[in-house]
Amino acid sequence: MALDTLFVDARIVDGTGAPWFRGSVGVRDGRVAFVRQVTDPNADAAERVDVDGDVLCPGFIDTHSHSDLRLFEDPTLAPKVRQGITTEVLGQDGFSMAPLYREGAAADWAEQLSGLAGRTDREWTWGSVGDYLDAVAADGVAPNVATLVGHGTVRFEVLGMDDRAPTDAEIVEMRGLVREALDDGALGLSTALVLAPCSYADTDELLALAGELRPFGRPFVAHIRSERGDIWAALDEFVDVGADVGVPLHLSHFKLGGPPQHGKTDRALALVEAARERGVDFTADQYPYTASSTLLSYVLPPWVHADGPEQAVAFLRDPDARERIRRDVEEYRIDGWDNPGAYSGWDNVVVTNVQSSDNEDLQGLSIAEIASSRDTDPVSAVCDLLAEEELGVSVLNHFIDEDDVRAILASERVNVITDGLFGGKPHPRVYGSFPKVLGTYVREENLLSLEAAIRKMTSLPARSMGLQRKGLVRPGMDADLVVLDPEAVGSPATYDDPKQFPRGIYDVFVGGEGVVRDGETTGATPGEPIRA
Repeated sequence: MALDTLFVDARIVDGTGAPWFRGSVGVRDGRVAFVRQVTDPNADAAERVDVDGDVLCPGFIDTHSHSDLRLFEDPTLAPKVRQGITTEVLGQDGFSMAPLYREGAAADWAEQLSGLAGRTDREWTWGSVGDYLDAVAADGVAPNVATLVGHGTVRFEVLGMDDRAPTDAEIVEMRGLVREALDDGALGLSTALVLAPCSYADTDELLALAGELRPFGRPFVAHIRSERGDIWAALDEFVDVGADVGVPLHLSHFKLGGPPQHGKTDRALALVEAARERGVDFTADQYPYTASSTLLSYVLPPWVHADGPEQAVAFLRDPDARERIRRDVEEYRIDGWDNPGAYSGWDNVVVTNVQSSDNEDLQGLSIAEIASSRDTDPVSAVCDLLAEEELGVSVLNHFIDEDDVRAILASERVNVITDGLFGGKPHPRVYGSFPKVLGTYVREENLLSLEAAIRKMTSLPARSMGLQRKGLVRPGMDADLVVLDPEAVGSPATYDDPKQFPRGIYDVFVGGEGVVRDGETTGATPGEPIRA
């Protein structure tokens, strides 16, 4: 039977971490048909791709993506597929697009997370996770996509934004929603214990919800309760949940934030190994940059969010509430809250995206610069901007040490991600995470071998997320493949000029169909929703 595509003269990096070898790869019906160290000169194929000695490897898997709504606006997802990303895992940080059934919940939820996920003109026609994945399939998308079920989404559906413990009946309802989402194919459960409403949960709530994962063997994925001063207690809580419930753990965007924690990666990585020695299946992911990217509303005290987005905006416009916010931030009055703006310093919090054209000129400016230009203090500038944009503001936060980035990246337990927010003047990781690792940390700095780095982008994330047919160049695996030049690959994207596509990634195939050819997107949308 004829092949659809035959790749010849390739340096095959198969995703296992094993040394590359020269060979050919045949593709038929969206799967790898064979991998050989010789090429049959008589092989019959509809298309023959001469790799010309460059690298052929599995498609990259982004286990922390925020394309949940962006894919409806731009189904090609060019900033992602041009990096070689062929599979994205959505529903991160506790913010999935489903399940949402309560009347008005979808509109309120969209407003709550607009700074993280952006907005879409597409009508939210879904209620369940299955309905959301069906909507993605109906519209079409270039890479494959899967989703986690969000703790915050489930909590919002049952409790709204209330800052309180759920009743026993509400816990039962929340557990049912998690179980339903897992039945619908969600890859696992995500949370972000620094963001409302997830931050309102105690450990008992986490144990109850994570317990639904055990019969499925799927991971609990967390932005832990602190990455700064309380990181050690936060890591302990996370590991205890995994140990007590008996589920795999996956730590989101592994980092140590702020000067007090810089240089302590040995201690953090030792905790990972200790967890594994304890019998907890613990993996992690990381973006290769020294700035995070998140919602500006993250710098507000937790109580501001407790009555929903409309009331939060009202608080931002109320003089008495603003004074309370200012004192909470400047005087560190709330125990257990990271207070990220004051902790990092307002010079380090930089606006990347706003929703309205009125404030587009602020994109790329720090909160300190915005406050100076408006002749006000930083907290007032934050309150004004969030009120004007109805919470729809994204920011960078420069608070990570480059030596720590390298140390974490070198760990064999950690895979590569983008964690990128679109729009405005985004974080360069939206365009550059994967090629930056291959160019900077592999070729230029020799921190990793090419094979080890590609394992971190392919088979390791596939294993962590339970993607059985992804991450390897092997017969029977999905034909998600990338052709790249290891001597040229890299990312020119910077904080000042982030919207730059990578160098050296020439062809990207999803299910055997080209979504990037000769370094340009084709417009094809062969990606499929992945249901666990």
